[in-house]
Amino acid sequence: MTRWAAEVNPTNVWPDYPRPQLVRPDWMNLNGLWDYALTPSTATNPGASSGKILVPFPLESALSGVGKPLNDHTKLWYHRTFKLPTSWSAGRVRLHFGAVDWHCQIWINGAYIGEHQGGYDAFTFELTPALRRDGTDDILVCVTDPTEGEQPRGKQSEKPEGVFYTSTSGIWQTVWLEPVPQVCIDALKLVPDLEAQGLKWSAGVASLSDDLQVEAVATVDGRAIAQVSGPPNSPLFLSLPLPHVWSPEDPFLYGLEVSLKQAGREVDRVQSYFGMRKVALKKDSLGRMAIALNDRPIFQVGVLDQGFWPDGIYTAPSDAALRSDLEFLKRCGFNLVRKHVKVEPQRWYYWCDKLGLLVWQDMPSADNSSANARLNFEIELRRMIEGLYNHPAIVQWVLFNEGWGQYDTERLVAEIKQWDPQRLVDDAAGWTDRQVGDIIDSHSYPEPPAGEPDTQRASVLGEFGGVGYRVEGHTWSSESWGYQAAGVPEGVTAWYLHLMRSVWRLKEKAGYCASVYTQISDVETECNGLLTYDRAVAKVDPSDLKLANQETPVMTRANLILPNALHGNPQWRYTTAAPGQDWLQPGFDDSSWQKGYSGFGGTNFPHAQVATPWNGTDIWLRRELNLASTNVTNLKLEMFYDDDAEVYFNGVLACSRRGYLIDYACFDVLPAAASALRAGANLIAVHCHQKGGGQFIDVGVFQAGKSRAAQVSH
Repeated sequence: MTRWAAEVNPTNVWPDYPRPQLVRPDWMNLNGLWDYALTPSTATNPGASSGKILVPFPLESALSGVGKPLNDHTKLWYHRTFKLPTSWSAGRVRLHFGAVDWHCQIWINGAYIGEHQGGYDAFTFELTPALRRDGTDDILVCVTDPTEGEQPRGKQSEKPEGVFYTSTSGIWQTVWLEPVPQVCIDALKLVPDLEAQGLKWSAGVASLSDDLQVEAVATVDGRAIAQVSGPPNSPLFLSLPLPHVWSPEDPFLYGLEVSLKQAGREVDRVQSYFGMRKVALKKDSLGRMAIALNDRPIFQVGVLDQGFWPDGIYTAPSDAALRSDLEFLKRCGFNLVRKHVKVEPQRWYYWCDKLGLLVWQDMPSADNSSANARLNFEIELRRMIEGLYNHPAIVQWVLFNEGWGQYDTERLVAEIKQWDPQRLVDDAAGWTDRQVGDIIDSHSYPEPPAGEPDTQRASVLGEFGGVGYRVEGHTWSSESWGYQAAGVPEGVTAWYLHLMRSVWRLKEKAGYCASVYTQISDVETECNGLLTYDRAVAKVDPSDLKLANQETPVMTRANLILPNALHGNPQWRYTTAAPGQDWLQPGFDDSSWQKGYSGFGGTNFPHAQVATPWNGTDIWLRRELNLASTNVTNLKLEMFYDDDAEVYFNGVLACSRRGYLIDYACFDVLPAAASALRAGANLIAVHCHQKGGGQFIDVGVFQAGKSRAAQVSH
């Protein structure tokens, strides 16, 4: 269980409004306990109840209270009653499902009202003719789900193992009722246009009456700043001179109020929001194709997100849990999340919009070996795009993942571009590129591949990493695996820092525009997450991730304070015999220590720059650092250590690291140590302790973000 599971109860399960981009104040949540029954596939009614199920958690999940599978030989039945408020007596009533996997049929008070096929899209039924209005109404839902049949299913499997996980069946997103007027706003389409400085929009209304008008009002902090009106079902333009653009650094959202008037009288009103942003391809200064956000090149640093939970499988235990994953990514310095072969509830995309995370949205994969399977795939593909169209965070559609079910790539890419010309399209993430769309997508584990830049499409690293480490007490089962074993807890950090350093190198060499690390959390037996599956343990400190996720400024003569072996030939005093306790103080006598050039260590690491051999368990280093001034703000250390390392400035701790690296990485200097530096002579002292395997230590100091750090004497 995750920590949010304790907060789940039948009277308050997923109480949040499920459709943030088309909001009405009046609604009824039908989440909670329903009766359920499992019957043979030939049954025409549920018969006796098998017990209670907690909606909207899928049948197979622990939070549903059932934990049983559904297969192509059985049917799943849901039943409950509800009582409408008296204030709803005059208008129409709609029944909404966020998602049901996979095929469902609905009856209200015994009257059949319709069916739906598709596991990832929201759908609605009109209930008005079937309602009793004067008492209690009942709802019956029948679900069938041949998980490995002819439908998109992503990574669901009836026999989960490896990169395939426990299946989801039945209702897995919020079920709710909503009163609407006789003529109402059914849908909004919102298209930001930075060049024209405004919002292209339309309001869908299921009426051809010529006395209807829709009005849109853009707001900032509740204050109206622009408005426009016109006929429904027609393209309209809301002018926004000098629009405030949306970006990961500044995820600014405009409020939007849309009203529907008939013969001059308001009959409906909804609230929404939008972000003004543009994503497109643009050549960089070297003529390579790059991804631009708001006409400026942006490097996207992201993670793969499977969207699975140990207690709810496809359904997070709460909105807070859903949001927590995204807040973790923001703390770690990521600006991108790739939603991997799954579609989330609307509230997940709302939080991406609000927090400022770019989204690559995968189409859930399918077998697609038959004509019927391909038809299902294309229907659900279009529904996915239409259902998520208004979210500014989504900047790219991923059609196929690694060739899974791939067919007619050229035709489907062209159709997606026609449906949605404002976003990029990745024809195939990894391995099976058909040279169409906007993206060349490479996958490689664990190391990023040395690709080649392109002048026609943007090159991205769509998957890499996969460093695995099993955290005892936070695992799904006794089995676990990853693409690259870390061995020790600190190894995950070491590998991540190394891999991201490689990414930043390849950004220039291979022209990569984005990197997607596998993955945000462990999933069942796959243990290569930055978080454990229960989201209880972060395997890498967010501050370390944030530093690694920044394009680390390389030490140059412009910002160099003390070179390491990468950037010079610095000499140190050193000893491998334990010194006195004052060894880190400026007045300590180190005249008996040996002299050696950095770095110090063995030949175990391909990226180590060894000048002085060291093969023991401990080494102590000292050297003088002369500063012409104390203008040394924003100090960084560029270090490579194996294992534990401590750095001191004038006897004050500047940085302490545990574990080991397999490449150079940059770290902040503690403020107290930076304050201890003075004009003239200073002391930098280093201790490295090696616990097993190879050993290496090399330390340099530089000032980030300055054209000139400080006049120094090396």
